[in-house]
Amino acid sequence: MSTDDEARPAARLTVLAGPSGSGRESVVELVRARFPSVWIPVPATTRPRREPETDGEQRVFLAPAEFERRVAAGELLEWSRIGAYRRGTLHPPLRARLDAGQQVLLPLDVTGARLVRQRLPDARLVLLIPPGRRPDAAVAAAFADTLTHDLTDRVADELVGLLGSTHPDPAWSRLRG
Repeated sequence: MSTDDEARPAARLTVLAGPSGSGRESVVELVRARFPSVWIPVPATTRPRREPETDGEQRVFLAPAEFERRVAAGELLEWSRIGAYRRGTLHPPLRARLDAGQQVLLPLDVTGARLVRQRLPDARLVLLIPPGRRPDAAVAAAFADTLTHDLTDRVADELVGLLGSTHPDPAWSRLRG
């Protein structure tokens, strides 16, 4: 006898990382269209809101002091400084989605992916690289999978396959740091 819970893959955080210009956003948009149940976290930022952005939809806009408070409280899974501003991934909503059994796809740069690995060692890291480029051995070793972004449709299909595949039940309680 099988239940729906037994048939459903365990929720897992999958990080899609790549260098600037690797096409992460175009791949993520296609994945979202093909796998609508996947949740894409909304990044937090200290930069001012731009038109037509809506707080909580494209970004969560935080005052610098509030961002620092959340960093100190451990509420950011990862964060970085980009010019005069900071951006990061809020951990509580991400954790809530995983605990509810929802697959999560987090697009980040390579440095952000490594920070996630430090706190959530069971996260699946997927490296996206432009055609004709090879990652160095140290970068490649940190990632479970490498996808070459030659055709966006093909890469999105492969990533949907990875998201939909069965994974061992991760131990989210082992959050580090």
